Amino acid sequence: MGDRAGEGKSPDDEEFMDRDHYTDLQAAELYDALNPWSRSDDVFLDWVMGSRSAIDVGCGTGRLLHRAWRAGHTGDLVGIDPDPGMLAVASRQGGIEWRQAKASDIADCDRFEVAIMASHGFQYLATDDELDRSLAAIASALWPGGRFILDTRNPPAREWQTWTPEHSLDEVDPAGRELRMVYRVVDVTGDLVTFTESTCERDGTPLRVDRAAFRFLPAEALNARLQAAGFVVEAQHGDYDGTPLTRDAAEIVTVARLRE
Repeated sequence: MGDRAGEGKSPDDEEFMDRDHYTDLQAAELYDALNPWSRSDDVFLDWVMGSRSAIDVGCGTGRLLHRAWRAGHTGDLVGIDPDPGMLAVASRQGGIEWRQAKASDIADCDRFEVAIMASHGFQYLATDDELDRSLAAIASALWPGGRFILDTRNPPAREWQTWTPEHSLDEVDPAGRELRMVYRVVDVTGDLVTFTESTCERDGTPLRVDRAAFRFLPAEALNARLQAAGFVVEAQHGDYDGTPLTRDAAEIVTVARLRE
């Protein structure tokens, strides 16, 4: 999740919910600058490179599959994302199949050896129904014995407590505009955290405000959902370096195998 913002109007002021001030394509182009390549990307890339076919669910700007293709992956690579701005950036790279779709919309059958859901994309599956339909679709798209690799933030670490204006970040967009972005938590109800992302110019002039909700599913509940969808949890770590999953770990990095 990227971060940057300013102190103009309240993020709840709908006057600034106007995307004409700053387009989705501009936001997508800024994404990789806000979220530079990291060890987590290496972990998911290793799984893609070790597969004969892979689908990136919630592919964003497509950088994982871009790098796999440039590294010589010759198998079947598919990236899906519901955001048209993200896919506009992703589709600048040929050799890969790109689709505008949600996880629950996957209609392939037994096509992929590996499915990945990186960059905490799993947390956008906010309801039980959406989560279960998405897992069922991913399971159907995998070969028997195929792997699904995902990451999600560990609820006891309470990362959302750092999503405050005091942790704002500055960046320069591809057009050279100096920006500040900030997250503010609006509500925490059960395992669902609703927050706003404010994008402003460096002087505080508001450009856009976006609202989203992330689900912080505990490991036990996550594993139960995976098992109900036909998966066996093979490994679970508290970080991308293979650190054991403990109560205070920041991440839940999961490798699940589809039962044969």
